[in-house]
Amino acid sequence: MKLLEKIARERHWNDEERQILDQVQRMVDDIISPNAEQVDASGEFPWENVEAINALGLNAVFIPEAFGGMPLSYKLYLEIVSIISEACASTGIIYATNYHGMKPLIDFGSDEQRERLLPQIAEGGLGALAITEPSAGSDATGMKTSFTPDGDDIIVKGNKIFITNGDVADRILLFGKWSEIEDPKKAISVLIVEKGTEGFSVVGKEKKMGHNGSSTCALAFDNMRVPRANLIGEPGDGLRILLASLNKSRPSVAAHARGIARAAFKDMVAYSNERVQGGKKILDFQGNQFTLADLACELLMVERWIDYVADLVDGGETDFGMEASVAKLRATDLSMKMATECVQFLGGYGYCRDYRAERLMRDAKITQIWEGTNQVHRQLIGRSFISK
Repeated sequence: MKLLEKIARERHWNDEERQILDQVQRMVDDIISPNAEQVDASGEFPWENVEAINALGLNAVFIPEAFGGMPLSYKLYLEIVSIISEACASTGIIYATNYHGMKPLIDFGSDEQRERLLPQIAEGGLGALAITEPSAGSDATGMKTSFTPDGDDIIVKGNKIFITNGDVADRILLFGKWSEIEDPKKAISVLIVEKGTEGFSVVGKEKKMGHNGSSTCALAFDNMRVPRANLIGEPGDGLRILLASLNKSRPSVAAHARGIARAAFKDMVAYSNERVQGGKKILDFQGNQFTLADLACELLMVERWIDYVADLVDGGETDFGMEASVAKLRATDLSMKMATECVQFLGGYGYCRDYRAERLMRDAKITQIWEGTNQVHRQLIGRSFISK
């Protein structure tokens, strides 16, 4: 594990960052890790974990100070996501979704909107991001949810599916199409829905392969009235905001997958040093050494690439879409590969719930699907080499 420890040391956290990460790790060890198995088995929303995260004020690390936050580096935020996700992927994505849903408000909202809508999130409120529809997955331009202006309000009609935190969110960043704009791309707009808005309903909660503690919901908007003051930017600004936002949420998903990969790798190393077959530790067998060596190299590369993308963001770079896609693609593919090999290393035990290997494998799979399927990211990356 020395190589991974060396990578961690080279992040050169300052004293404040180191203190925060130490607090996060203690919180994870004391609360989130002990709860993880029960959260997965019961499928209940992990309120105790969320309360522990809020006790440390972790939403504040990505919210401007003027609106109740204590902003720190994007790299630190990504590391927090990984530490939480290593212990409990459900809790990790609940926390990360607060960022995914609220960062567009932070980056593109007016001061009035941020002053009115962000303090509750800074204090520990939950956020959600609502893009996907039955007819609009990877192709967001196919969405049918409509925004119709009516005086000082916007009337919203439509449905969303697969919305993380959909039933518990205090603020939902909702994408739809402005009724007065015909072009399907230019019509995309975005607004904030506040909890308790009349006409909003949760119409279903998915039963999933993994991430059982994270609620994934179908939402309906039946003539829902939202104040026009909650519209982010202007009508038609939604696609620009969506693409810019995904560039920051995709490395966040990569960090989430990195946490799962770290957990699987550590479990493999620990088990292979303990398990004895034929009078030898199973790590004494060359084939197993080769497998671990290959996986360690891939994990090290993912660690460094996520750090590189974080440095771009922290340095003020705005054109990093391809780098974000690479991070999401490689980290999530590795997460699934690492978890699958972990099950294989543990043999029959890996297939049973006595060990967390099977949970890691179930949790890893969705990371290759959400925030743009990995097929889409391969297409985006490949298309970037076409000469214009």
